[in-house]
Amino acid sequence: MKLDVDNVSVALGRRRVLDQVSLTVRPGHFTALIGPNGSGKSTLLRTIYRAQRPDSGSVRLDGRDLWRMPAVEAARHTGVLTQEQHSGFEFTVADTVAMGRTPHLGFLDRFTATDRSAVAEALHRTGLTDFAARRMGDLSGGERQRVLLARALAQQPRLLVLDEPTNHLDIRHQLELLALIRQQRLTVIAALHSLDIAAAYADTVVMLNAGLAISVGAPGEVLTTATIRDVFGVDATVHQDPDDPGRPWFRLRPRHVPSARP
Repeated sequence: MKLDVDNVSVALGRRRVLDQVSLTVRPGHFTALIGPNGSGKSTLLRTIYRAQRPDSGSVRLDGRDLWRMPAVEAARHTGVLTQEQHSGFEFTVADTVAMGRTPHLGFLDRFTATDRSAVAEALHRTGLTDFAARRMGDLSGGERQRVLLARALAQQPRLLVLDEPTNHLDIRHQLELLALIRQQRLTVIAALHSLDIAAAYADTVVMLNAGLAISVGAPGEVLTTATIRDVFGVDATVHQDPDDPGRPWFRLRPRHVPSARP
C-alpha cells in the first residue's frame, strides 16, 4: 500500500504543529520520522491513523483520501503500534491479539474460522504461539510490545504506523522488535528517537523540526553532520558502514556541557 501525505498542516490552539508536510512511503518500504521532542512526529502519525484531522492538505492510501473513507475501512487498512501500553494486564495474550480483528467484525458478529486463523498466524509470526494462554501482566515490556505488534498484524493491515514503539525497551528488545517489523514486508511509517536505529532499519528518513519537514531522503542523505547539528543541537561524527555505505552510524557529543555546581 502506498501512503501519500501532501501539504498537511495542523494547528493546536495558536501553535502550528505541522506546516505543509509532504512525504511518500512506497509499498513495502519503511519510513522513519525523526526530530526533537515537539517537532510534530506524533501529530503527523495521528493524521495518518485518523486520530487528528488535518487543518489542510491530504493523506491518501493508494490514491484514496484516508479521511473520506468510512472509519471501519480505514481501520482495516491501518495497524497502529504506539509506546508500550500498560492496560489490559488481566487479558491473556490470545485475547489481546484477538482484539485486532475488531475492524472486521460487526456489532453482533462472532469469531469465524478466518478470524481464528488470522490470530494464530499473527501469534506465529511474532513467535508468541507458546505464550497464548499467559496473562499480559506476567510478561516483560519487550514481550508485551511483541503482543501488541501481533494484535496489529491480526488486523491484517497493509500499512503499519509506529509511534516510538521501542521507547521504553532495552536495546536487545528494540532490535528484536524492529527486526520483526521489517520481516513483515508491510508499508511502515514510524516515529523513532534513535538516529542509529532509524539509519539501520529505514529505507527513507524524514527529519522534522518545529513542524517542518527539513530533509527527506535515504538515511545517508539526511543524517549528516550539518543536519544533526542544526536540528538536534549536538555535534556528530558520521561514519559509513563499509558493507552498506548508505547506512551511517554516529558518535554524538553535546555542543555545550553545563558546568557542575560547586
